Amino acid sequence: MISRNQIKFVHSLHLKKEREHTRQFLVEGSKGVLEALSGPFEIIALYALPEWIAGHTGLILPAGLQPEAVALSEMERMTALSTPGPVIAVLKMREADPKVTDSFAGLTLVLDEIQDPGNLGTIIRIADWFGIRRVVCSPGTVEFYNPKVIQATMGSFCRVEVVDTDLSALFARPTCPKKIYGTFLEGKNIYNQELSETAMIIIGNESRGISPAVEKFVTDKITIPSYPLTYDEEKHAESLNAAIATAVVCAEFRRRFHPPVADGHDTHAHDSRYNQRPGRFSQRKPDV
Repeated sequence: MISRNQIKFVHSLHLKKEREHTRQFLVEGSKGVLEALSGPFEIIALYALPEWIAGHTGLILPAGLQPEAVALSEMERMTALSTPGPVIAVLKMREADPKVTDSFAGLTLVLDEIQDPGNLGTIIRIADWFGIRRVVCSPGTVEFYNPKVIQATMGSFCRVEVVDTDLSALFARPTCPKKIYGTFLEGKNIYNQELSETAMIIIGNESRGISPAVEKFVTDKITIPSYPLTYDEEKHAESLNAAIATAVVCAEFRRRFHPPVADGHDTHAHDSRYNQRPGRFSQRKPDV
């Protein structure tokens, strides 16, 4: 039976200072926890409703875990969600690798002070969908281990490497790609712009955009053109949500260098980089 102190400890991990002190974080919900079972993070503890444990013993036991059965009332005291999920896992943070930004290949997403946890989590999920394995965050970006960020990734936090670093120092590295694309309202139409397969793509803050300190490193300013319903250019949405803009930009980069063969066919069926998990694209179930 779970103790009062265990419940209190799990609940405390919703606070950043406790996560930093213990070097542990939470994953809530079946999707995220199931991904974590085969992911790169060490699972410290697993708390779940009895019926969830009974339905997933085939995955839990091979992982060498001893889940703790809890009642719904106890789960409600541990979670910060309005509707608690059937399972919560406590994971150990990975130590930062100082050499992780020594080399770059393919596309890298760079986030300049993204503030909303849902946006960061969704961007990580988008990176996973488009086969981008690294997301670099400025010091002012919301914390990666925030439970709302982890929740929004829908398990993609296990496959995308998220790095916190000073962006000015990053861009000054000799290994930094020559092409650094920044998203600006006044940028060039991305659909007419020459793109590079090895590059960095900077996404700016939700309200302020890319900061002047980071803008000076941008080699190519790009934008997603709007298509207003009327000829009055003043009467349309001011901008796109950061995560939505990220998805559109990433889709164009991938389309440019990995064009689809035909409707309904796996674009990357013969590309080993995209076949590390069976059915990575062709068998993936759509969101509902």
